[in-house]
Amino acid sequence: MSVRNTFSRELIIERTWPFFLDLSIAAALLAGFYAILWIARFWFSSAVPEVTIHLAPSHLPVYAFYSTARIFIAYIISLVFSIAYGYIAAYNKRVEALMIATLDILQSIPVLSFLPGVMLAMMSLFPSRQIGIEMGAILLIFTGEVWNMAFSFYSSLKSIPRELREACTINRFSAVQRLFQLELPYATIGLVWNSMVSVANGWFFLIVCEMFPVGSRNFRLPGLGSYLQTAASNGDTRALIYGLITMVLIIVLTDQLLWRPLIVWSDKFKFENVESADRIQSPILHIIRNSNILAFMHRRTFEPLSEASYRYFARRHEQHAVEDDSRRSSRRRSTTLVLVLVGIAAVTAVIVAAFRAALLLRQIQMHQLVTLLEGACATFLRVNGSLLLASLWTIPIGVAIGFSPRIAHITQPLAQIAASFPATALFPVLLLALTRNGLGLGVGSVILMMLAAQWYILFNVIAGAMAIPSDLKEVASLFRFSSLQRWTTVILPGIFPFLITGLVTASGGAWNASIVAEYFHIQNTTLTTLGLGAQISAASDHGDFPTLLLATIIMALMVVTVNRLVWRPLYRLAETKYRLD
Repeated sequence: MSVRNTFSRELIIERTWPFFLDLSIAAALLAGFYAILWIARFWFSSAVPEVTIHLAPSHLPVYAFYSTARIFIAYIISLVFSIAYGYIAAYNKRVEALMIATLDILQSIPVLSFLPGVMLAMMSLFPSRQIGIEMGAILLIFTGEVWNMAFSFYSSLKSIPRELREACTINRFSAVQRLFQLELPYATIGLVWNSMVSVANGWFFLIVCEMFPVGSRNFRLPGLGSYLQTAASNGDTRALIYGLITMVLIIVLTDQLLWRPLIVWSDKFKFENVESADRIQSPILHIIRNSNILAFMHRRTFEPLSEASYRYFARRHEQHAVEDDSRRSSRRRSTTLVLVLVGIAAVTAVIVAAFRAALLLRQIQMHQLVTLLEGACATFLRVNGSLLLASLWTIPIGVAIGFSPRIAHITQPLAQIAASFPATALFPVLLLALTRNGLGLGVGSVILMMLAAQWYILFNVIAGAMAIPSDLKEVASLFRFSSLQRWTTVILPGIFPFLITGLVTASGGAWNASIVAEYFHIQNTTLTTLGLGAQISAASDHGDFPTLLLATIIMALMVVTVNRLVWRPLYRLAETKYRLD
């Protein structure tokens, strides 16, 4: 009887478990649809620029929902932009150098430099609706999330092995087929890990993007960032703890429901000949793979659409291959004409913008220029000091996590929480400790900039270590390489393209963090130190647009110089010497 009862229980579980899986998936889809309706209703309501923030814990679920929605909408926009921008930069030799230099400048410009123009533009587009203010905040979060993802995709495209490209050419893949069957899969590991650090960076700058002044106007959106800033300003420690606990819970849920399944799924795209036996597992991915509803949707919707799309683009590719020279030359002339017209429009816009900027810069006095240059030198030293300190621990720890799925299973959620944790919320405690030890904001700003920069290096090193083929690791073990030999012949060459991407984006993150590291509001006091970030923050607070513009220009010139002298040669080295050919 016991055997029969055991068999019956197993049969019941086998029949009912798929039903519960499908019920869970259906509930999740229904909740997502309801969330979209909620957001749409709020966005198209009347505009409320300065919302009253209630510190009662009962308001936290709604605030957390609004903040999470803003961060992930900004992430989706960032992902689409990164793929398009990285693709054009990697394959268009004429504009590659310009696009990468522009990307380096934009990722280094602090969020507050975008703030006045973005908010005024969005408010003018939607003057009477909440969507204008919301889109302004989302675009500000976008400027903190997008750049490292674009660098990651560009770097992955440049390091694709030659034999894989030749296989696509032999099989006459269209550009769309090559994108979805080679380029995106090859770049997936780097994109997933950079997506995690991008979303973490969105949480890091949430306070700045949800509650900020623009000239004489104050903007405050309902969200977790505004809640934390209000709690910190009012000295309400209890509310601050509640807000931080809520944020940690969201990060843990995001890690388990989104990032861990994506990491497990992306592992199949590793470029290797021998599959590793020790891999990370994800119960959520198992549920998704065994869901009848999702399998039905894939079979009936996504599969036919993808097949039809591939057939359409394959026919277009064949027609383009056999069309005569006259049509090709005609198409080239049309394309050239369009590019010329776009170039003329762009040059005209640049000339007009430069003229208006020159009118603004005429108001700058010589002593202001000298102060800005001194601040630029101070911030430059802090940025490089923070990169050095961050590299000392992130490279060995990142390699250890990337090489061991067991360690990654434990440390990845902790790294996500630490990377997403707004260090500005703990900065008052840090400043108090430094002040008691005779140190001030000058040293404290380096620590905060390191907190903002280190995660770019760590997550890219983890991605690089995970992308090293298992057969190379096994060869190193088989021949009993010493630790030094492993690092010089396997680890550093294997992670080099990812490490350069991490350092480039970490540099931009450190420059970006200077706006909160060198200029900090605490209760009714403003702490400041000499630096370009402090001058940008002060100019934004007081609506001093000439100083804000000149400080941004100085920062851009410094970033371009470093890009040309340091990062471009290192990228070229990663592209030519350290790729898996």
